[in-house]
Amino acid sequence: MTGRQGRVWLAVTALAVLLVVAGVALAWPGDDRPTAAPSATTTAAPPVDAPPVVVPGRPGESAATRAAQEVRDAAPPRYNGLDVWYVRMMIPHHQQALEMAALAPDRAADPRVRAVADRIRAAQGPEIGVLRGWLGTRGLPAEVPGHDHATMRGMQSAVAIRQLAAARGAEFDRLFVRMMTAHHEGAVVMSTDLLKVGADQTLQEFANAVAVEQSAEITRLRELIAP
Repeated sequence: MTGRQGRVWLAVTALAVLLVVAGVALAWPGDDRPTAAPSATTTAAPPVDAPPVVVPGRPGESAATRAAQEVRDAAPPRYNGLDVWYVRMMIPHHQQALEMAALAPDRAADPRVRAVADRIRAAQGPEIGVLRGWLGTRGLPAEVPGHDHATMRGMQSAVAIRQLAAARGAEFDRLFVRMMTAHHEGAVVMSTDLLKVGADQTLQEFANAVAVEQSAEITRLRELIAP
């Protein structure tokens, strides 16, 4: 075989190979071609036809609907130090409200004062359980060694609590309304502050509920005693 014939033979062979490869590719169904498996570190994007995702809003805001491919796994921290501080402070704060409310059935003259005290006990007793449960599930103690709870907003002094316990009738009603109003105002401020800096969604909802409900209670308390 001459050199020219060899070159012609090689060209014909290469062309035949290319035609065979092209034929195999065309014979394979387009959408069912095998693809390389993604590596373990690859994060697959949601399919284009995935259903939309409802993204909750902050307290007071409406939820938003976003396309699935726009949602990224960028969750904020579960909680921060200010969340923990709020829970630890709100437990004794609620406990003092329960202590004052427990005095009303035997001392209040106005049935509306007793009704307010009943609502406080019905609401804040279970809320203490929620707060303790929040700490417990995270393995956090409720106590803050060395902290003087009397310095918290709205907390009443031991002397004021003794005066309330010693009062009866209209005098009790007057003291109760004044002291509980100040106590609620402290809780509203503490809760409003947490809404600005907290990270835990459950506590955001809890603090929002406290701020709204106790603000309404303050209005009811002020209506009980004429100026």
